[in-house]
Amino acid sequence: MGGIFKLGRKSVLAFVGAAIGCLAVVAGAQAAGSGADILKVRLGGDRTETRIVIDLSRSASGKVASDGADDRRVVVNLPGVSVEGGLQGGGLGLVKAWVVDDGPGGARLRLDLASDATIKRRFLLPPADGVSNYRYVIDLAAKSPATTTQVAQSNTARFLSAPVRPTKAALPLKKVIVIDAGHGGKDPGARGAEGNEKDVTLAAARALKSQLERSGRYKVVMTRDTDVYVDHGVRVQIARRADADLFISLHADSGSDPSLRGASVYTLADRATGRSAKFVSKDDWFMQAGSHGDNGVSTILLDLTQRMTRNRSASFAEVLLARVSDHQPLLRRSHREAGLAVLLAPDVPAVLLEMGFITNAEDEAVLRDPGRRNRLMSSVGDAIDDYFGQQTKLASR
Repeated sequence: MGGIFKLGRKSVLAFVGAAIGCLAVVAGAQAAGSGADILKVRLGGDRTETRIVIDLSRSASGKVASDGADDRRVVVNLPGVSVEGGLQGGGLGLVKAWVVDDGPGGARLRLDLASDATIKRRFLLPPADGVSNYRYVIDLAAKSPATTTQVAQSNTARFLSAPVRPTKAALPLKKVIVIDAGHGGKDPGARGAEGNEKDVTLAAARALKSQLERSGRYKVVMTRDTDVYVDHGVRVQIARRADADLFISLHADSGSDPSLRGASVYTLADRATGRSAKFVSKDDWFMQAGSHGDNGVSTILLDLTQRMTRNRSASFAEVLLARVSDHQPLLRRSHREAGLAVLLAPDVPAVLLEMGFITNAEDEAVLRDPGRRNRLMSSVGDAIDDYFGQQTKLASR
């Protein structure tokens, strides 16, 4: 891993702040938010309407990534805002649990909703009336009226503060893992002695999904769960819409030499990052950071987001290879970089795992035997646990 991210997250935020100051194109509130820290998170209200208050040391703006309309999950990104070690707590009213952690280019608030609700309003309160800090406020409203009993029960805890640091009662939100079974439908992939690549990738994806869901720690999204063709661009958009924490594309390699075998992992090459632009919309927070028609700040923030994503992808790739090597031999150059289309999401860490060569008899036997395939996918699941466990340790220092 190279570049500015070796210096740590605060250095990244400082660089963003300096860049914004030099370009002088961001309005006052946005510029002030480039180094803002989260002080605490408070919840109040009931099952009809719940308020989340984020106390900040300075001004900040938020961008909604998910409003809870589809999956009882609200995600709000806070560009340029730092969070020390991550925060989480139990819920109140419409909120079952909440987490503040590192997101693309800043902090990210994630709410696990107790019932169907959506964001009613958001606003920033400056210091006033004896309050010395800024407050970013999010109001949630129930989609259907809560019963009188529910309102009465939740009112007993009205405006209580949720814990800022993890406690035994805290219920952290599940990490979102997108599993991409390579090829499918009209695209069979490589051909082995016993069949097509698309079949073994789907079988492996299903095995990995089952394992991750059994652990109870992850929410799993599949880009395909049947023998259908899904365009590469659609796979990337699925990961972005799910606000994925990790994207894993499963494939089986092929070669002209039948003796060639072994697993390898691809991450996005630096030269290919420019192609990610086609997945960026005007609604992304880094595109809205500029003003007066000058997109210089947006370009800088997009670049920093991509660098952070590439570094996280590379970190996971190394952990993944270490685990997979327990069940499969690795190619001599097992970590590779390429401009593969499914790796182009600018804000989702992503890897493509070549599980072995389908053109090699031994590797194909591993991929087609349910027991051996499950053990291989178990090693992938262990790598995911290791990766997020590693992040937790770093955050708690």
